Amino acid sequence: MANNKKTYKTGEKAEENGTYKVDSLVSGGSTENDNTEIKLEEGEQFPPSPSSNEAAHWVKVS
Repeated sequence: MANNKKTYKTGEKAEENGTYKVDSLVSGGSTENDNTEIKLEEGEQFPPSPSSNEAAHWVKVS
């Protein structure tokens, strides 16, 4: 079964308020040390990964 979670890329704007975490790095690098969760309001921009400062794919966790 396909995983249909919505991901957001660094630089995109949040579609809704929520808590998000890094799912993967755009470069394909390891995210094993990146457990950071961030809170964003609707319209705020997704930042780079807090641990590596690289572009990342984010997923909503709550």
